[in-house]
Amino acid sequence: MRLTKFGHAAVRFEHDGTSLVVDPGVWTQREAVEGVDAVLITHEHMDHYHPELLRAADAPIYTIGAVAAQIREGAPDLAERVTVVRPDEAWSIGSFAVRAVGELHAVIHPELPRFDNSGYLLSGGGTTAYHPGDALTAPGEAVDVLLAPVSAPWMRVSEGVDFARMIGARQTVAIHDRVFSPEGLAICDAQFTRFLEAKGLEYRRLPDGTDL
Repeated sequence: MRLTKFGHAAVRFEHDGTSLVVDPGVWTQREAVEGVDAVLITHEHMDHYHPELLRAADAPIYTIGAVAAQIREGAPDLAERVTVVRPDEAWSIGSFAVRAVGELHAVIHPELPRFDNSGYLLSGGGTTAYHPGDALTAPGEAVDVLLAPVSAPWMRVSEGVDFARMIGARQTVAIHDRVFSPEGLAICDAQFTRFLEAKGLEYRRLPDGTDL
C-alpha cells in the first residue's frame, strides 16, 4: 500500500490499481483527488469536506448520513454519487477492504453539540491503515499505519500522544496539522517522537505530497 499525505487531513491511498482519498478539505491540494476511484469523508467540517474537490474527483463518495445531508442541501449535483455508511459497516473498493469506525466527533466544548464522525480502516496488500477523522476512537484491531491528528481545537497534544500509544501502530503519520504554527508543530513532533520512539514505534510528519 502506498499513501500520500496532502493538505491538513487528506491522505491518498493506492494499491494494486485502486486509489482513494480520505478527507479532501479546503486546505487540500487538487492533486489529491485526481483520478481516484473513491472519496471517503469522515465528517462535515470544511477542513475535511470541500464540494469543489468532490466535483473534481468524479468518483463515488462514501460518507456518513450527516455529510450526505449537507451534500443534498449545498451541493445537490453530487448527491447521486453518495453512499451512506454506518458504524462498523465493511465493504470493498477495488483492491481495498474498508471498515467504518466510530460514530462521534471528539468533544470540542461541553456546551457545543456533538457532530457525527466516522473513521476508516483501510486494508490492502497485507497492510492496514487507520484514518480516525476528528476522533480518538480505537478501531478494535491491530493497525500498521495510524494517521494521527496532532493539532486541533478539540485536542491536547498529550491526548494525541496517548491515542497513538494506545493504537501502537508500527508507523504513526501526522495529520490534522494546519491548526498550529510551525513552532507549535515542532513541539508536537518532539512530543510524539519522544513518547512513541520510547515504545519502539516510528513517528513521521510528512510534507504535503510526500509518499510513504
